[in-house]
Amino acid sequence: MWFFDALSAGFQYPTDPARLQWFRIIFGTVCTLRFALAFGQGGWNRFAPGSLSTHLAEQRLGPARARLLITCYRPALIIRTAAAVALMIGPAPHPALLITLAGAAMELLYLKSPNAVRYTLLTGTCLLLAGDLGHGLRTEHGLSTANTWAQCLLVLITTDIYWNSAWQKLRSPQFRSGLYLAQWIHVYAQIRDRLPYRRQYAIPGPVRRHAGNLADRDIRIWRAAAAVVITAELVLPPALLIPQTMPYAALAGVVMHAAFTCLKPRQLITFSGLTLGTYVAYAA
Repeated sequence: MWFFDALSAGFQYPTDPARLQWFRIIFGTVCTLRFALAFGQGGWNRFAPGSLSTHLAEQRLGPARARLLITCYRPALIIRTAAAVALMIGPAPHPALLITLAGAAMELLYLKSPNAVRYTLLTGTCLLLAGDLGHGLRTEHGLSTANTWAQCLLVLITTDIYWNSAWQKLRSPQFRSGLYLAQWIHVYAQIRDRLPYRRQYAIPGPVRRHAGNLADRDIRIWRAAAAVVITAELVLPPALLIPQTMPYAALAGVVMHAAFTCLKPRQLITFSGLTLGTYVAYAA
């Protein structure tokens, strides 16, 4: 298995540089989409005078630093979006990547739950460590050690994300029992018409009607779903590394992340997009 061969060889084992070049294109695409969405639903006016966001920024950062953030905020939205596009299609991926990561890191200053930002920074740092990111929308196949260390690191990060998530779910009796998912779907079905941004959620109607009533049957359904998710998160990383099982594991991962994204499309599009993108790194 190439991953363990690379470890034993001190990361001097040759891999196909196109793997990380594909991930650079995917990373740029996901960041472009994330940054473009940040302009909408009040994002452009986040720090309007007298807004709650402005007040919280002043409390958290102090007046002087909050004023600097507010001054730079709108230009940064534009610059980081252009950098993400340049990362995807431009001739200088490393400078574009640095600006993209700086633009993503800005969100750490004001988001309440910046987990997607942290994952973006982790995977983006892997790209920074790659020696051959290619240029534009082209990829170059061959054998090289230029990206071996970065590719192994990307695999380790995604494996840790999956296994840590499975461990957290295993430790949660409410998740294992199916009650958490059943309650989530039930509450959403009750309040969906009152939500200001309904497109933030995409739960299919049949799921709401037939598995969102908190009946014993519904909880059993979600208990089985919880077991499937935990098993998938445990099995996917090793299955992705084995050439014979990789196509089936990738398909299972796509289905799982599609289901995740239905729960919170706007919030999970970054995590799901980048995680699925890392699958290209699992092949040598």
